[in-house]
Amino acid sequence: MDSTAKVLLVAAVAAAVVLTVAAGLLVRLVRARRDLRRAGLPTGPRWVFWGAVLYFVLPVDLLPDPVYLDDIGVLLLALRTLHTAAGDRLPLPVHRLGRSRHLGHSDVNDYAP
Repeated sequence: MDSTAKVLLVAAVAAAVVLTVAAGLLVRLVRARRDLRRAGLPTGPRWVFWGAVLYFVLPVDLLPDPVYLDDIGVLLLALRTLHTAAGDRLPLPVHRLGRSRHLGHSDVNDYAP
């Protein structure tokens, strides 16, 4: 295998990984908006959500489509907007190394009134 083929292989694998991350963020954004709407919480301006979805789907981007870094940034900004719009009504995310919930202990703030 010559060096050009190796470079192309590495670039293809990197593009696949970045695309997977971007698609995962898109799914997370859609689920977050759906969950907020079901809970009756504000989701922020609709154009932010739909703009992020369209930016990911449409081929017109700031960077060429094999480089999904700009798409990831737009999706992360939309997720942050959803979180900000819901304000303090959202529970804080459980840290992966958090102690209390992973050990089976409950917190008084775990359940909404």
